[in-house]
Parts: sequence; structure tokens; C-alpha cells
Amino acid sequence: MAKELLKREVKRAALTRMEDAARTVEDFKAVTKQWNHLDRNHERRERYNEISRPNEEMLHWDKVNASDEKGRLRSVFGAVIPRPLEHPWWRQLIHGDFIDTIYDNTNEMWQLVEDADISVRLKDLTERQKAVVFLSVVRQCTPQQIACYQDKTDRGVRKLLTAALERIRDKLAPIIQEQIKADFYDMTLQKIRFLEWYDNEKVVLDKDKSE
Repeated sequence: MAKELLKREVKRAALTRMEDAARTVEDFKAVTKQWNHLDRNHERRERYNEISRPNEEMLHWDKVNASDEKGRLRSVFGAVIPRPLEHPWWRQLIHGDFIDTIYDNTNEMWQLVEDADISVRLKDLTERQKAVVFLSVVRQCTPQQIACYQDKTDRGVRKLLTAALERIRDKLAPIIQEQIKADFYDMTLQKIRFLEWYDNEKVVLDKDKSE
């Protein structure tokens, strides 16, 4: 352990000397590249030790294909059965944390989300919307699978899921706007990008309605 700490200190000291000696644009690019490398390693170690459910499912502004329907979610872990070992569900059980397992149901789904604003919006959904969001986001089920579970059409499920996500996003957007104005300490790049996507979508929808 002491040897590893010594190696890190030596590398950091060498990088500091490299930074002090930088004079040209190429030198500063090399220094920036090294610092970014250290930051990525640090963030990777933090992610490995953190046990949390990501927000991508609720704040997902990207689409897999250009032809994807609005509201479709991209699977974070892929359709793997059983759940992969890097999934938060397994990592929590291995660490003796059973909270995610206890709240693994429709009505308590909001407890699984790390962002308080998203959590409140999830809690305010209707029972039908909670059911489809839970099966789609937490259980990673396809609309066809959800339709079989609930004896509905997959088109009806997609429509209900889209309505639920739009309801969440429509309430989140003004909250994030106010947080940006107030220079909120917990503002993330993910939220900023979501707000940019949301504003662009609104412009496109308003244009379609006017035509």
C-alpha cells in the first residue's frame, strides 16, 4: 500500500513539473491530456465503489436510431437474464444492502432514484403510469412484454409510457431552469443537456402544430 502511494505521489509531482515547464500549445495539450487521464481514473474508481441507480432512464434525451419513437428508452445494461453482475441490484446484495430489493415494486419505485426532483415526479404518476415505467425502466421489459403482462396492445403501452415520461419531463424542465438561474450546487451536465434537448423538442412540436 505504501509503495502504491509513493508511486502516485511521484507521478503527481512529475505532472506538476511538466505543467510548470509547459510553454507551447502542444505542451499544454499534453498536460491537459494527462490530467484528464487522472480524472477519468478517479471517476472510474468512484463509480466502482458507489452503489446507485443512474438517472439516464428518466433524463434520457438521446435516441438509439433516428426512427425511434419519442419516449423510447435505451437499455443501460442490455437485455441480459439474469441481471449482469455490474447491475446495482447485485452489487447491493453482495455488500449486504437490501434497500434496492425492498423497494423493487411499483409503488416504492421512487425510492430507487438518486435525484430528489425525479423521485417526486415519479411518486406523482398515476398507478397505470407507474406500472409501465417500473416494468420498462426497472425491469427492462419491452413494450411487447409489458403488453402481455397487462393484457394490452404494445401500442397502448408505448402511448402510456410516452405520456408518463412527458409528464415527468414537463415538470422537470422548469425546475432545472430555475436551478441554473440560481447556480444550483448539484447541477450536472446531464441535466443541462436534457434541458437543451427539451427546448429543441418543444420548438419542433410548436412548429408542427403551427403547420
